[in-house]
Amino acid sequence: MFQRLREDIACILERDPAARSTWEVLTCYPGLHALVLHRWAHRCWTHGWHVTARFISNLARFLTGIEIHPGATIGHRVFIDHGMGVVVGETAEIGDECTIYQGVTLGGTSIVKGAKRHPTLGRGVIVGANSQVLGGFTVGDGARVGSSAVVLKAVPPGATAVGNPARILHAETDAVREATAAKMGFSAYGVTQGDDPVAQAMRGLIDHASGHEHQIALLWKAIEKLSAAKPEEPCVPSDAQTTEGFDAEHLKQLVK
Repeated sequence: MFQRLREDIACILERDPAARSTWEVLTCYPGLHALVLHRWAHRCWTHGWHVTARFISNLARFLTGIEIHPGATIGHRVFIDHGMGVVVGETAEIGDECTIYQGVTLGGTSIVKGAKRHPTLGRGVIVGANSQVLGGFTVGDGARVGSSAVVLKAVPPGATAVGNPARILHAETDAVREATAAKMGFSAYGVTQGDDPVAQAMRGLIDHASGHEHQIALLWKAIEKLSAAKPEEPCVPSDAQTTEGFDAEHLKQLVK
């Protein structure tokens, strides 16, 4: 028990620059108080003392503003920052090293008893303020949920979910798009990916421009190889050879 408490205090001191001392964390952080009371409530729940467990969790909600169902499973070094308005459902699972901010709901969309109704957060997940993660799916290790997002489907590991309803941003694709957009003089973060047709068209233009840059680079490499291979022969088609035939016969082979 005391080992878990030391872990909780250490992770708060590590992640919150406003935390100045162990005593301050121990006395002034409702997220820590809620987790400690939840462990008592969860132990009662697993031993079949359901009424006692619900009473402890209700007391924790009254004292901290954080409502965690005693049936929820919470890992090590979880940090609930600020915490007011956080709701964690019965079948929710929170992995190690997760960070949850105020107003977050880990809720369900089903009323079937005994079913997995609430989400599972993998290791190191960060859930932004006022986000709603609803359903019995998994948010992968290291994923991020943006503030005020409404997540209704699984999030791959390392990805970011933003918006309402949430869309998945994959790091590699977005990095390429951001780099291409930067060359055009604006940020790709200003391009939304919802149903707005103008935003969809802008995203397509960015991807199209990126593809053209790649093809132009390949053509330049092909021309350089052709010039180096036959420096004495000008790269000009003869009378019996059309420009189209020249491109197909020479450049296409060099690109390969």
